[in-house]
Parts: sequence; C-alpha cells; structure tokens
Amino acid sequence: MRMITYCDALNEAMIQEMERDNSIFVYGIGVSDHKRIFDSTRNILEKFGHERCFETPLAEDSMTGFALGAAINGLRPIHIHIRMDFLLLAMNQIVNMISSFSYGCVGKRSVPLVIRVVIGRGWGQGFQHSKSMHATFAHIPGLKVVLPTSPSDAKGLLIAAIRDNNPVIFIEHRWLYWQKGEVQEKIYEIPIGKGNIVRKGKDLTIVATSWMNIEALHAAKILSYHGVEIEIIDIRTICPLDEQIIIESAKKTKHLIVADNDWIYCGFSSEVAAIVSEKCFGHLKAPVKRIGFAQVPCPTARHLENKFYPNAETIVKEVEQMLGLSKIDLSSESFYSHENRFKGPF
Repeated sequence: MRMITYCDALNEAMIQEMERDNSIFVYGIGVSDHKRIFDSTRNILEKFGHERCFETPLAEDSMTGFALGAAINGLRPIHIHIRMDFLLLAMNQIVNMISSFSYGCVGKRSVPLVIRVVIGRGWGQGFQHSKSMHATFAHIPGLKVVLPTSPSDAKGLLIAAIRDNNPVIFIEHRWLYWQKGEVQEKIYEIPIGKGNIVRKGKDLTIVATSWMNIEALHAAKILSYHGVEIEIIDIRTICPLDEQIIIESAKKTKHLIVADNDWIYCGFSSEVAAIVSEKCFGHLKAPVKRIGFAQVPCPTARHLENKFYPNAETIVKEVEQMLGLSKIDLSSESFYSHENRFKGPF
C-alpha cells in the first residue's frame, strides 16, 4: 500500500474515473490555471484536453445551471469551487433546480453531478472566505453531502460520488490536503452514508466532521495519557447520515460530544444531539455537548480567529468537564500547527 496525500488521492480518483468514463468532465474557476485547485486538478488538462477540463467566468449561478443541463443529458460533470463562499452564489440553481429536478420528473431523469468545494482556514481568511455550511446543504432534500477526512476516504468517496446518479456536495478542508495515508492504487468506492470508527474507546464518544477528526485524534492521544479512552467516529457523510453507528457508540460509552467544523446554532451538531436524545436518552450519563464555531462571522485578526475555531485543546477541556476530570496540564502541547504549512494562493 502506498502513502500519498489527500490532494493526490483526489487527483488520482478523478483521473482514473475520467479514463474509465469519457462522459466525465471537470470545470470551474482555477481548475486549469497554474494553481490547479491546490494542485488537486494537476495533469488533467494535459491528459484530457480543453473539452474535458476548462476554466469558467465569474458566473457561478449560470455555470451551475450548465452542470444541470449537462447532467440530465447524459454527462457527468464535476464542478469545483475553490471556496465554499463562492458556491453560495449558485444557491438558486442548487436549491431550486438541481436538488429537486429528479423529484419533479418523477425519477425519469437523474442528476449525476458532483460539486467539489474547499473549506478551511489559513492566513486570516476572515468572514468572506471561511464558511463550511454543510448543514445548510444537508437541510435540502435531494442533495447528498460528503466530508472525507482521510486520503483513503477522499479517493473512495469521490469515486462513489462521481458514479452516483444524484447531486453530491463534496466538501474538502484545505488543511487536509497535506495529510498522508495509505491509499490503494486500484479503483475502489466507499459507500456514501457510512460512518467510520477511527479510534475505539470506552469512556466517551466524539462524533466529528472533516478537520475536527484530526483535532479529536490529537485530544484523544493527550487524554489517553491520563487514562481516558475516547471513541472517535468520522461521520464522513452527513446526508445520508449513519445514525446507527452514533447510537451504538453513545449507548456503549454513555457520553457524547459532537465536534463540528461549522457554526453550532441550528447546525449538524444540533441534529446529532436531537437523534441521540430521542434514541439513547436512558443510556446517557450527561447531556450531549456540542463544539463548533462561535456564533459570529469569522474574525481576521489572528488572536480572535484562534478563539473562533475550536481545536484539540477545546475538546480536552470539554471532556474534562463532562467526565469530571482534574485539569490536565497542556503547556507542553502544540496546537494549530498546520497553519504554518499554508503557502497560499490566498
């Protein structure tokens, strides 16, 4: 098994699928310029030409409508947005047209469309380049919402998304692009809608999304030194949601924290808390805790930005409180280390 990065896994998935199926094409702002969406679309233009890999103007809504037209006429577009914030300019097409098109046709037409979109912090992105909003899209019937964390999941879930006959919002955290992991060279799919236990434990469950899995693993390592074993569920897909994996773990550990990469209020963590309250109420020893962004626009100043984003330290403190632990000395730990690796382009 090879060790490759999350970014390389995305690139390999698209190239292998485009070699297999000539109805697949890739487009968006930056897919063929020198940056190539953080290098995730490298070599695609050279290999498949301008007909299957091309730039678009600053016209997100109409370019998304173009994807719908292509999808319902037998093609499989992959539309890429380098920031989630830009995707919001296409909400009319996504929410009013794409999500419900198949329903409106009584299932006679499918919409095999993947929208790849990048999220994540770095260099002080501020309030205009920092949104996640996966809960917003999961709220819309007809859309699938996927947030892979590991390189292996990035490849397997992207292939599954490309082959899916429904529209899929595929969300990638920028800091994950540098994560390395074992990835099979052959083509494989990971089913959309299945969570994964990335660390087994007996004392408390953390359900995490995207980058927060990395922070949760960091926190679990610290806590294990103090005799606390955390179970971590990478939920991988929030629509459809693997409720059973959450319920079984919550019943086992009797404590649950949701570590989300989004605003808390009316977000994904609220949905998980409601599900667990309904189905595990008698098993819990404490109310469900939710960790996520503060309910303000993201600040640009570094010291305020660090308070906006939760991290492993936040998780450790919440676990201490939930389990009634003594305060752990974190003075020798390093947090937010991946920020130093970010080199642009923005």
